[in-house]
Parts: sequence; C-alpha cells; structure tokens
Amino acid sequence: MSTVLSNIRDNHTRGAVADFLREKIKDGSHLSVVSAYFTIYAYDALKETLDRIGHLDFLFGEPTFVNRLDPSKTEKKAFIIDAAGLELANRIQQKRVAKECAEWIELKVDIKTIKQSNLLHGKMYHIANQGVEDAILGSSNFTVYGLGLGNGGNNIELNLIVDGNRDRQELKQWFNDLWTSGTLVKDVKQDVLQYLRKLYCNHSPQFIYYLTLFHLFRDFLDGTRDLDDDLRRVALPDTRIWRTLFSFQKDGAKAAINKILSLNGCVLADSVGLGKTFTALAVIKYFELRNERVLVLCPKKLNRNWTVYRSNSTLNPFADDRFRFDVLHHTDLSRDKGVSNGISLTDLNWGAYDLVVIDESHNFRNNKLATQRPGDTKQRRSRYQRLMEDIISKGVRTKVLLLSATPVNNQLADLRNQISFIAGADVARNAEADAAFASNLEIVSVKDTMQKAQTHFTNWAKRPPEQRKTRELIAAIGGDFFKLLDGLSIARSRRQIASYYSGEMKQLGGFPKRPAPKAIHAPIDLESRFLSFEQLDVEISALRLALYHPTSFLRDDLPENLRTAYQDKILGGFTQEGREKILVAMMKVNLLKRLESSVDSFRLTMKRTVDKINRLEERITAFEKHLDENSEIDYDTLTPDQFEDPDFDEDDFTIGGRRRIHLAHLDLPRWLKQVRDDRTQLQFLLEKTQSVTAKRDGKLAELKNLIEAKVTHPTTNRDGKANRKVLVFTAFADTARYLYEHLGPWARQNLAIHTALVCGDGTNASSLGSSDYDDILTNFAPIAKRRPEQRAHFINQTEEIDLLIATDCISEGQNLQDCDLLINYDIHWNPVRIIQRFGRIDRIGSRNDAVQLVNFWPVADLDRYLNVKYRVEARMALVDLAASQTDNLLDTTQLEDLIKDDLLFRDRQLKRLKDEVLDLEDLDGSVSLTDFSLDEFRLDLLRYLEANRAELEEAGEGLYAVVPPKADVPAARPGALFCLRHKVGQTFLSAKSTSTQQARMAAPPSHTLNPLSPYYLVFVHDDGTVRYSFAQPKETMLLLRDLAAGEPVAFEKLCDLFDARTQDGADMSHYDGLLRKALASIEHTFQKRAAANLLSSRSAVLPSSAEVPTKDGADFDLVTWMVILSPEGNG
Repeated sequence: MSTVLSNIRDNHTRGAVADFLREKIKDGSHLSVVSAYFTIYAYDALKETLDRIGHLDFLFGEPTFVNRLDPSKTEKKAFIIDAAGLELANRIQQKRVAKECAEWIELKVDIKTIKQSNLLHGKMYHIANQGVEDAILGSSNFTVYGLGLGNGGNNIELNLIVDGNRDRQELKQWFNDLWTSGTLVKDVKQDVLQYLRKLYCNHSPQFIYYLTLFHLFRDFLDGTRDLDDDLRRVALPDTRIWRTLFSFQKDGAKAAINKILSLNGCVLADSVGLGKTFTALAVIKYFELRNERVLVLCPKKLNRNWTVYRSNSTLNPFADDRFRFDVLHHTDLSRDKGVSNGISLTDLNWGAYDLVVIDESHNFRNNKLATQRPGDTKQRRSRYQRLMEDIISKGVRTKVLLLSATPVNNQLADLRNQISFIAGADVARNAEADAAFASNLEIVSVKDTMQKAQTHFTNWAKRPPEQRKTRELIAAIGGDFFKLLDGLSIARSRRQIASYYSGEMKQLGGFPKRPAPKAIHAPIDLESRFLSFEQLDVEISALRLALYHPTSFLRDDLPENLRTAYQDKILGGFTQEGREKILVAMMKVNLLKRLESSVDSFRLTMKRTVDKINRLEERITAFEKHLDENSEIDYDTLTPDQFEDPDFDEDDFTIGGRRRIHLAHLDLPRWLKQVRDDRTQLQFLLEKTQSVTAKRDGKLAELKNLIEAKVTHPTTNRDGKANRKVLVFTAFADTARYLYEHLGPWARQNLAIHTALVCGDGTNASSLGSSDYDDILTNFAPIAKRRPEQRAHFINQTEEIDLLIATDCISEGQNLQDCDLLINYDIHWNPVRIIQRFGRIDRIGSRNDAVQLVNFWPVADLDRYLNVKYRVEARMALVDLAASQTDNLLDTTQLEDLIKDDLLFRDRQLKRLKDEVLDLEDLDGSVSLTDFSLDEFRLDLLRYLEANRAELEEAGEGLYAVVPPKADVPAARPGALFCLRHKVGQTFLSAKSTSTQQARMAAPPSHTLNPLSPYYLVFVHDDGTVRYSFAQPKETMLLLRDLAAGEPVAFEKLCDLFDARTQDGADMSHYDGLLRKALASIEHTFQKRAAANLLSSRSAVLPSSAEVPTKDGADFDLVTWMVILSPEGNG
C-alpha cells in the first residue's frame, strides 16, 4: 500500500510521525501534545521545525514526569542508544541540547502532568494554524524512536491521522477539558526546567564523582538500607562497643556484617594498628543480639586480648554489653580432652557455633592433610582439618569472620585456603564449596579463579624486580579474582583512613608522625679482636654439621632393601636424606641469624651443638661396646619401620626424629671423624666468643647509649607527660634473656627505671610487679591497657615499666602505643615482621606526636650484609627445593632463578626499611588485599548519601564536570575519564538467578572479565593513549577521587574554556574521538582477557557475540564523564 495514500503513520512502511509534524507545523503554529515521554533529543532532531511554532501545550500522561524526560531510567526500550538511532556522540552533546531545549520551553511551552498514574494512555498531536487544524493520535511518544527519527530500529507504532474537521475540533476540546481541569492535572513547567538546568549547568567535580559511585554501587546501597534498619532493630547502636568505635571502624563493622549475612563470611584485613579487634567485637555483638552462638579462635598468646571483654571485671570497658562468646586457642584444635578457658574439650559441641571469629587467620593458610604414622590407632587430623570438619562443616551453618593483616604470605593458595572456611568446605577438594559464590558473586569456581590468578602472579614474579609493577599484575589478573576479593574482604590502609576520615582523624590527633628510621651498626667486639661478621660467615659455611646428616654415612655394604627404605619419601614428599640436608642448611642459617642477634646467643648455640656431639659420641661408644658383647645380633634384618613400632624395645641405639636410623646401619668411623672435625671448628669459634664478655659487647654498649639518651632526654607526649619508654625487639629468647640480665640492674641503678622481659617460652621477668605476661604489658602501657581502671589488681601502683625487652611473641595483636621508641636489636629477615613489630606503637590513638624506629644492622655496609644473607638463604631454599623432589609446573632451573630473584627482591625491601618506615601495602611487588577492595569507595558514597541521596537519585545520565590536572598525580594528564554501561550486562543483573546451578549457566563471561560489569571505566589522554583500561578499575576510581572528591564547586573558568573550545557543545569532535578510543580499548581488552581466560581455565567459556562489547558503541550508555583540561596557555 502506498504510504502517501494512507492515514496510518507507523514509523515503518507507512511514514513517520515526525514527517507529519514537519509537514503540518508552520510559523506561529499552536501545538497541543499528550505523551508519556519527552526527550531533549527528539526536540533536537525536530529543532528547526519546533523553533517556528508560536506555542506548545504539553501534557504528560504520567505523573512521574521527570523520569519520562529520560525514559532509559524507567523503560528499557524507550530510550535505546544505538548506531541506528541516538548515538553516544549525542550524549556528549547533552549539555548544548538541554540548554537550547530549556530556552525554547521557557519562551514557547507550557507543561502540565496528569496527577494520577495509569489514568491516561493515549498519545495525541494537534496543530492549529490560523483556523486550520491537523491532528494525529495513537501510540507515539515524543521521543526519537516514537517519532520515527532514528536511522533504523525505530519503534513500530500505530498512529492515525484525524482527517475530519469535527473530529479534530472534538479532539482539541477533549484536550482543553483535561488541560484546564484543576483536579486531574497540575503545572510542572518549572520542575521540568529545573531538571533540564541540571543537565546543562556546570556540575561540581565532587557531584560527578559521587554520581559515578552511585551508579556503580546501586545494588550495594539497597542492601545497606536494610542493614541500617536491622542494626537499629537489634539495638546495636545503643551498645557501648558501638559508641566506642571510630567512624571508620563502624563503617568496617557494617561492611563486615553485610558480607557475612550475604556471603556467609568476610576477611577483615585492615592494616596493622587500625583496631581490628574492636571492629570484630562490634560484629560479634550484632550476632549475639540475634541470639547466635559465637566462638573466637585465637593464638594462645592473645587469649587475654579476647577474654577480658567477656569478664565481669573493672578491666572490661564493655562489661555493660555482657559479651558471652567462647574463646578457644588455635592449639586447642589439636586436643581431644582437657579444659581451655573453662570449656571442657571432651564433650564440647564444636558444630553448634553460628559464627566463628578466627584471629590471626593466616595461621590456617595451609590446608595439607595430616600424615598418618606407623602405630597410629586413629585418624590423625591437622588443625585446619579439625576446624573445617568439626566447626565449619558440621552442625549448624557456620558463618566466618577472618582477622589478619597478612592473609597472603607467599602464594595466593594461602588466601584460597582461608576463603574455604567461608565457602563451608575446602574448595580444592569439595565441588559444592568451590561453587559457593556462583549465585551471588558470579564466581563459578573459586579454585579456578585462584589458580588463574596464581599463574599470573607467578609469571609476574619471574620478571626482573625493577619491572614488577603491582598495577600491571592487577590489570592482568582476571575480573573474577578482583570480584571475589572485593566481595569477601575489607582491607584498608592507614593512608586511606587518614585520607577518607580526615575530619575525625584531625580531631583525634591523627596517626603519629614517622621520622626516617635510624640505622645502628655496632661492632661485635669493642676491642676489635673478634672475627668480623663476614669472616664468621665463611667459618660457618665451612661447617659440614654431619651430626644432622647421618644418611650420607650409610654403610656401603648395607642391604639394598634397607638403603631403599631410608630413601622412601616421608612427610611432605621429602626423603630422609632431603630432610637432613634441609636441617643442615637451617642450622647454618640459624647460626648466622644468632650471630647477628647477639654474641651470647651465638655462643650458646655453638655450645649446645658441641654438647650434642659429645652426647652422640658417648652413645656411639656405648653401641660399639654393646656390639662387641652381642656379636650374634644381625641388625641388617631391622628396617626403619620397625624402629617406629611402639612395641620395639631395642636399647636406644637409634637416632633421628620421625624417621629413626639405627647406628648399626652407619659407617660409624667415617661419620664420627666428620662429627669430630665439626666439633673442633665449633670449639675454636666458641673459645673466640668466650672473650667477648658483656663489657666488650659493642651492640650492648650501643643499646645502653640509646636507652640512656632516651631516659635522660625524654620526649613529651600530647598530654604534656615525659615519655621515657623503650621497646626492644629480638628474634631470640637467648638474646632477650641476655639483654635483661645486663640491662635490668643497670637501668634500675643508673637510670631509675623499671625493666621487664617477655618471651614466648614463658620465662618472663620484671623489676616491677608480677612477671605475669599481661601484667607486664599493662605496666609498660598503662594508658593503652587502661591500668587506672584496674586499681583492684594494681593496688597502690603508680610506677611504670619504661624498658621492655621482648621476642616476636608480642609482635602481633598488642596495643603498646604509650611507647614512642622501638629498637630492633636484630633485623628479622622477613620485612613483614619488622612492619608488624613497629605496628605495636605506631597505632591510631597514640598520644605521641611521633614514633621512632631504630634498627641494628650487623655491618655498616648494608650491601655486604645482604650479599651474605642472600647467599645463605638462597642455598637454604635450593636445598629445600632439591630435597622435596615434588612435581612442579616449572623446571628446576626456572625455580632456582625464581627463588634467587625473590630473595634478592626481598632484600631490596629490607634495604628500603633502612631508610623508610613502610606499611604492609607499601612493600613493592607484594599483593595486598587493599589493591582489590572497593569498600573504601562504597563507604565514601554512604557518607555523602546521608545528605544528598535525593539529588543523586534525580540526576540524569551523561553528566560531566571539568577539572584541572594535578601536579602530584602523575597520571592526571589532560584527557577524559568515561563511565559507560554495557546493556547486555545490565540485562543479566536485572534478571539474576537465585539458583547456584542457574547462576553457573546464566552468568555471562563478562562478569569474570570485568569486576564492575556492566559498568566500564576508561581513562584516555588527549593524545588518544588509554592510560587506564577497564581492567584497572581501582586505579581509575582513585584518580577520579583524587581529582574530584574534594571539589564541591565547579571550576567555572575551566568550564568557560571548555565551552569556548567546543563552541558551547556544538563541536565535540575531540571528545567523541576520545570516546571512540575508550570503546576500542574496551573491545580489545575484553577479547584479550576472554582468550587468556579460555586458555587458563577448563571451566571458561567464550562470550557470545552479543556479550562482547563493540567499539561502535551501539551497546553502551554514557553514564558520567570527567574532562581533565589544562588552563589556557598551559597545554
């Protein structure tokens, strides 16, 4: 049928409504329109025609008129941005279009709306020209597609031209009756103009930053509203613990509760010194208020840190909250009976706990199964197995809160094994647990996700250290890994807390300043007559330590079956010979470490080794005598397995640990000769050390000088009190006791201060009060430990301990911030331990303006020391590698190179610690959970929402702001940062399945490739270089916040410059080009990640063509964007 002869306008084969309007509208025409929608883009497409009218009366057919200005917010098909219709380039021109449309409305349009929803469904366009009327009615809204203005893909409508005069007049009368009805309609012109002004006004960068977050985290916001109501319902805000928390701790507790409720668990990995214990107590109280049973599992040394809060004592600041959680120790998982904290382990119902809080959860990073030994009458289980089987998997569904500042040690499997507790079983061995997060995080397989990430991590670690950039690792690791960690963890650094909670931190005095560490390199011997550190290393290296390597002295004529039995693999895949080689290497490392610690510790270790050799010599002599007296015994019939039989009662002529070796099977003369040679060398070194007494000990003398200087010239804290406190750390109890022996009396007599000693083996001592572990710490840090509230226990005690000597038994979980000087008397070879030590005094709430770190190094030339350390460690690691003889993806050469590079890299970290005070997340080349957590942005948004929710909810899309570059943000060069929404991903989110199996089938691959799916963040420099792709969401969001979060007012001069350069939005070609670069980057990065995902995982599937983002932008909406523009003349 000819479209010319038809009165139907369907935007398809019978003409378009827009063509009808163009034909009938004349200069001065009066229009009357009824439509559910009005878009500025339909106005822009008909601008030339509509600007000619005399007046328009526009009646919205629905009361939600503001949303009808941008139907994409309420009806998916009403406002589709595609290549055939409204392109992304139109969104970039939104400001110009909105402004021109507003000016037109102001001059020529009146707007009203129906008050009642679903009352009016018709659409009508009536045109009056000096007595001549035209009209069309039907289904077309005033949108690009409704009017048939798209270049394809228009809606198929059904509209009929009204060709009878009487009908046209009656239609106009019908409209007038509605228009003038005070009960049915109301005037909304100013509301519409106000909305349009929001589209074209100069927005503040801060508003665009929060609007971007508002879109990214809409699902999260819906959950937090319910959670806030729930917290009030159980009265958590009324508890003393909640009122005690800082704002950042409250936000952390809320986030943890939210994750536990939705995902069954959470990893709280805030940095050292941020008060994870108090945050955890708030979480515990929430679940106790829900009448749930809670268990805290902690290291035994931290027992008092938890039990104090459930006791009815003056020491408990939260006695009014009546905490009732149980406290057990990690070691209790190795016991079947006995009593711990008043709990009988014999009949404890382990499976009845609704929530288990695991303090220092990194102690459970190993999921290896226990090895059964000959003679075992029941199945052995490791602590990990016991925790998983008896508490997590058994009985009620147990929720989990993991507390650790270092959940990842050497490999990502550490983290996987801890996440398994949240999943309900070991994800490496249980398929159901492996898919535990398929429905809510779209993580089909935790095991595959972690394995892929580990592959990327290993490849990244193989690079030369100077080429290891954490941001490149994050970009390479899949979006599913990012999503998993972001979903399950809360990890914030002190830098983030100081930045995001700056107001509160300022009121509290913030964190103490951290001057550069002081490096001390004292001589071993004040008289310089003792061997140097390097010379001693040579002597130690020359030792064979045959005492610890008997299998290398098996008799040459030993029957083959016995030799084979000794070579069988035992625990951990090691052979007996392999274990002995490791032991020898460990002993040499230990000698060097003890030499570095103190000459006394070195002396004692050598003496113990010589004594062991003497005892061995006695046993060999006794055996040889026994052999002479019992020549008829054939020891070659005895096998190693028989030695381990409990019924084996042969005289004690076997040696070794778990794998016993009979002396009869060894070439005793040859072994004894080598053992005696070692003894001669050890005795030589021992005699040398005997002359270095405490009076000649150079390190001890230097330590005395530091302590005396601190006590005689104390610092003054913020309360005006003199601070004389010194905390001395050492790795060895021998050194700690030696220091206490020679410093305690001296400090009391010469400096009038009290000294105390704390060691992990319980050999504590103090010159003030009792030698109880907790009493010592309380007397050393009476403010942090609230001693004034414990007057009943510390009767008439006003003095304090000012010098505390301790091993690493207190390097975790202790608040000792009364002190402001920490001395590392020896350098722990793991940089993480040094950071943890300093975290005891470098804490929020410190009353000190600054905290000082002093490190004792064994030699002045740190490179020389690190060379020695590296050589010893590398030798140790390679022996370990060779001894294990286990299968590995990498060949031995690759592993050796990897080990050497890793050790050298760790030494570089130690070298940094010589000049800097670092946080855990500052360690180059390390993986920190803070790199994968977006909670800081969610919490940032929540605070802004308290006063600005309505403004964000009513804001349109396509809005932007203009900001200048920042000199202190290198990446912030001129360009544009785009936030785009992919429609395929959005469709999935709106129809997300609740079934795990359905989620496996329904989740599009894009959700494993892009952690923010369906949103994509891309930053493009003005020259077209993509600085951050969508694979780097955190860095992009950090950049956005750095540029915009603190800017509540628009940069008006920059906005004027932007308008001038774009001709008030008429020429957006430059930014359209940057947008095309961003889209091309999305397509390229997506395809690259999809291919890598397919190659690295058996469960991976290729995305369908519809799921792959395309560079033409047909499947994207522009949500927000940020322009970085240099002022005129500056680029």
